[in-house]
Amino acid sequence: MRRPRRAALAAASAAGAVALAAGLALTGATSAQAAPTNTTGAPATSGGLKIAYFDQWSIYQNAFYLKNLDTEGIAGKLNYLIYDFENVDPTNLTCFETTKATDPDPAGESDPNAGDGAGDSFADYQKSFGSDISVDGTADAYNMPIVGNFHQLQELEKKYPNLKVELSLGGWTYSKYFSDVAATAASRQKFVSSCIDMFIKGNLPSQGGYGGAGTAAGIFSGFDIDWEYPGNAGGHLGNHYSAADKQNYTLLLQEFRTELNALSASNGKQYTLSAALPSGQDKIQDLETDKIGQYLTFGDAMTYDMHGGWESTGPTNHQAPIYDNPNDPMTPVAPGTEKYSADETVKAYVAGDPQYSIPGGFPANKLTVGVPFYYRGWTGVPAGGSHGLFQPATGPAPGAADSGNVNGIRMYKELTGIVDNPADTFWDPAAQAAYFYDGTDFWSGEDAQSVQATADYLHCNGLGGAMMFSLYDLDPAATLFNDTVTDVNGSAAQCPAPPQSPSASASASAGSTGGGSPSPSASPSASPSSSPTGGTGGTCTAAAWVSTTAYNGGAVVSYNGHQWTAKWWTQGDIPGNNGQNVWTDDGSCGGGPSASPSSGTGGTCTAAAWVSTTAYNGGAVVSYNGHTWTAKWWTQGDIPGNNGQNVWTDDGAC
Repeated sequence: MRRPRRAALAAASAAGAVALAAGLALTGATSAQAAPTNTTGAPATSGGLKIAYFDQWSIYQNAFYLKNLDTEGIAGKLNYLIYDFENVDPTNLTCFETTKATDPDPAGESDPNAGDGAGDSFADYQKSFGSDISVDGTADAYNMPIVGNFHQLQELEKKYPNLKVELSLGGWTYSKYFSDVAATAASRQKFVSSCIDMFIKGNLPSQGGYGGAGTAAGIFSGFDIDWEYPGNAGGHLGNHYSAADKQNYTLLLQEFRTELNALSASNGKQYTLSAALPSGQDKIQDLETDKIGQYLTFGDAMTYDMHGGWESTGPTNHQAPIYDNPNDPMTPVAPGTEKYSADETVKAYVAGDPQYSIPGGFPANKLTVGVPFYYRGWTGVPAGGSHGLFQPATGPAPGAADSGNVNGIRMYKELTGIVDNPADTFWDPAAQAAYFYDGTDFWSGEDAQSVQATADYLHCNGLGGAMMFSLYDLDPAATLFNDTVTDVNGSAAQCPAPPQSPSASASASAGSTGGGSPSPSASPSASPSSSPTGGTGGTCTAAAWVSTTAYNGGAVVSYNGHQWTAKWWTQGDIPGNNGQNVWTDDGSCGGGPSASPSSGTGGTCTAAAWVSTTAYNGGAVVSYNGHTWTAKWWTQGDIPGNNGQNVWTDDGAC
């Protein structure tokens, strides 16, 4: 997920000190928030997914338990909890469980075999919890099938039945063998089947008197794939990678989706699949951004760790900027001119970036942005007229015990008195990023203002929500978590209109997404009386949608004269009016004359008529509302000319 709590590898950055350019506007934390720009072209949203990681090892030094998610009010505010991480067996190339430590600090980063064969099945299902640290207040018994974190997850899900828990595979230290498991159809099938058998069907290996067939069944709703990084040398020293990873990564996700769907068909349960996605054009260019989204429930862009103590002498910089600061001293990512920021990351995934041959095409409403609960820092930093920003340093800032005494990184809870002190808090309005400076140490990370800016950005760009890493970094009041949840649940005060294509019709409706195609009701070739969905709203036979009911994927409801099918689990998301587009519009309930999908006055359409229930691959051509349309990527249920992702290119009237 992120660089571990140890000395990290060097990353691309300008070397040496860079003086702050004249005219850079830096103010205190009371500075006004700038309105975020729209990068994706998707319509603005409100609300969104709340996703957070719980680290397997947090129960040790930090004494942070799954019980804390209950007592600190965290679990009930999340949509997804991701439990991290499980490893890949280096010999069999399967999922596995064992108890073996990774190479400890400081040698781990210089050891290419640091994670080989490592894992913590003791924490997963063999560690007994007393009543004081158990979710349900009951001590584990010796004759239970499983104990440990897995049993605590069972208890947490009983208290919070709407919470979905995913299992994360890989991460920074455990990504070495992903390239091998993804290399062939046979290796992909073997790996995915083993993971489903062990962690979805729950057939844990018997170890320490615990585990066995079915003992972990029902805990996990699916998987989070955290491969750092496909086709790229930027991961942990010793990681395997090749140019073939770009396609094989897509095929690995496809295999997970296929096998999970097959299991779903056999038992009626719905399974999720997400991925931790890299930031930085140098890593995104090694992904098929236009193909992977179709297999994922959501994708979490790791929009942090852009700069840190591995750049040991500076210049200091933001670890999670939303935008590029014009004075950012970072060397642009070759061969283009871009630098690291959340906005450049989102743009690459959704809209594409031709400088790096990135096609874009990832659905905006499936993409989340990351919010780190830890900080990257330097020491020996002069003020330089900018409160330490973009200045040289003598080295990484001193670490602290809970985060492993690794220089250059600390948790939120280890920086009280600094990150919650207005006198040490500063704001970069160009980057929309907070930073903290006490005259010697410079820390980059989040505060209330930067979290609000992130939420505004994701809402204005029609993104899926926010991913938080990691929960054990928090203070007992869960300050940053609660700020994030509150802001994600809201909406942006203002968003600029998406840029309009020069060819856009002047008669396009106000609801146009800015892609140059009018909405169906404003199309000059459409009959004024024709309905895009066909029908006049007759009697609906499906049960009426109820806001308090939880619906699984595939559930069919009626709402506002239309029939709708849920794409995945949902509760409280209004059909046709929610940021996640969780409901597919199957059309009006009928009962009256219906218009042909390809009706209009622009001539006869030769392409097959668009059908809401048909799945189309990228490049598919259909006719709808008197126009011909070409799919940009995989799609189902997205109305040509009237969907937030602009998945269909309008090829003109027939």
